Amino acid sequence: MGEAAGLAATAHAFNKILSNPKLSSKTRTPEDVEENVKKLRRLILIEGIPSKTDPTLRYRIWKILLRVTDLPAKTFVEYVARGPCEVREKIRNDTFRTLATDRGFKERVREDMLVRLLDAFVWRNYDRQETQQLGFTYVQGMNVLAAPFLYTMPSELEAFFCFAKFIEESCPLYVQPTLEGVHRGLRLLDRCLKIVDLELFNYLRSKNLSAELYAFPSVLTLCACTPPLDQVLQLWDFLLAFGVHLNVLCVIAQLLLIRDDVMTSSSPMRLLRTFPPLEALPVIGIAVTLVRDLPSDLYDELVRHPYEYRS
Repeated sequence: MGEAAGLAATAHAFNKILSNPKLSSKTRTPEDVEENVKKLRRLILIEGIPSKTDPTLRYRIWKILLRVTDLPAKTFVEYVARGPCEVREKIRNDTFRTLATDRGFKERVREDMLVRLLDAFVWRNYDRQETQQLGFTYVQGMNVLAAPFLYTMPSELEAFFCFAKFIEESCPLYVQPTLEGVHRGLRLLDRCLKIVDLELFNYLRSKNLSAELYAFPSVLTLCACTPPLDQVLQLWDFLLAFGVHLNVLCVIAQLLLIRDDVMTSSSPMRLLRTFPPLEALPVIGIAVTLVRDLPSDLYDELVRHPYEYRS
């Protein structure tokens, strides 16, 4: 089977799951949805989403993985109609440089779209602050986390509700004012690296390098800061399917891919300041194998770190 035929067959397999009446009908049960999500996850891991063959696949799959079913346009329009939120200046300080080197992104996503989405998100949480456990406002890095949704979704409306669900449920601690989840992720990165590659961990430590110093942007943005964007989206297919927590292992995977260069460098921070261009498939492949090397209690902590407050 040629490559094009193989991609077409994979696209057909995804579409077969997506068009399953049990996934979209009013009579579906949570079990029906879960069964189909399991099938989607398996296909994402084994084959990847062939988005060039069928450009509609990625956004349809992301909405299912995020459990986004309601898109109340009136609500979004009302948020937008309120105009600038109280932290608009802070938002504008970041939005103009979002994925600034990616021409494809700049052609599809204008700055005003990012500003509108982030303003609306702040307004949404301004209204909901009394009913939810965690409050949200705009924090550093949110502009980069919003970018893949605006790029992938066919409308600002869908991008907004997918982004909101993602932030509020998948990684709420990453966007608290203290960036608690990010710092927790960085500490976990050091602990995981120590287990999976003690020699590399010790070498970095001998140069006074902890994850806080070299991995902060990659953990904060779930690797969206490392181009190219098509590889970021492929990595996010995996993270949305299996959990944001795996990004910590994806950062370690990127480190392992340049391990020899790091170990022979007298100043590894120069290398680590900018990771090489992202290659999603090898990174995902390594991350999946690293899971098996971690003690279950550490892995459990890793799973919970983006969203669960410790008492």
